[in-house]
Amino acid sequence: LMKSHALALFTILVWSTTFVATKVLLAAGLTPLWILVIRFVLGFAALSCLRPHRLRLANPRDGRLFAAAGFTGVACYFLLENVALTFTSATAVGAICATSPLFCVLIALAHGQRPASPASFAIGFVLAMGGILLVGTASGGSAFTGSTADNLIGCGLAFIASLVWAVYSTLVSRIAEAGYETLTATKRIFAWGLLFMAPALPFAGTFPAEALGDPLVVPNLLFLGLLASAACFATWNFAVKHLGAVVTSTYIYLVPALTGAASALVLGEPMTPPIVGGVALTIAGLMLSNRKGSRRGQRRGHASPSSS
Repeated sequence: LMKSHALALFTILVWSTTFVATKVLLAAGLTPLWILVIRFVLGFAALSCLRPHRLRLANPRDGRLFAAAGFTGVACYFLLENVALTFTSATAVGAICATSPLFCVLIALAHGQRPASPASFAIGFVLAMGGILLVGTASGGSAFTGSTADNLIGCGLAFIASLVWAVYSTLVSRIAEAGYETLTATKRIFAWGLLFMAPALPFAGTFPAEALGDPLVVPNLLFLGLLASAACFATWNFAVKHLGAVVTSTYIYLVPALTGAASALVLGEPMTPPIVGGVALTIAGLMLSNRKGSRRGQRRGHASPSSS
């Protein structure tokens, strides 16, 4: 169990800093789309080395699940996240994207399931939404993040990304229930994601090769592609398998605080009292919304947002 807890904590530590790594790459001149493509080409290559064989579908209809997961969790989510980071702070994007487990519950409600404690979920949801509103508003008032209009666009894109990740999480849960091996299934999802990115490549512009001369670019690309994408998907799913989704998902509560701290240390983003208060409200809302999780919920896997 200690190994599983350590892997869950390690995964969250990595995923919390991906917002900062992406922000560094954007500052170096890479576009959101190029960052996305390079990241998942590296991730797919690494997974292909670990699992070179092709996944055989137990049911031909499962192919739709993998395609939908690749579209939502790879192509859409990460592009939305990367573009959001061009408009607002990494702290704001990290806090907003960490709320995706709340939308997972809303999707479950739409399918007739009920949270273990409806009152706790409702109060927690309100607190979390108030927290991200406070973080977004406070970030927009800072000269560091540009105009208020830009900040609102960035926060809106991050909010949509959080919704998209919740859909992806539901799809991944269904894939896991079908019994597919984790790494091979993840490789197939990455492949679909890259396929959906392909039509946008002609609009990505010329690759800024001069950016590779920046000593920070290659290490951050390798960090995002190999560690954050390929390795951390495996460590997270290992933790979920041995601890259950509810216990493992509690580590998601650390994402807003860790992202805020990393953003302040690396990027120099401000940590004003309103921002700190908003992060605290978001964490409190997430914790309260998942209070008294059911055993059934512990058996169902949830993917983390950050997977950024």
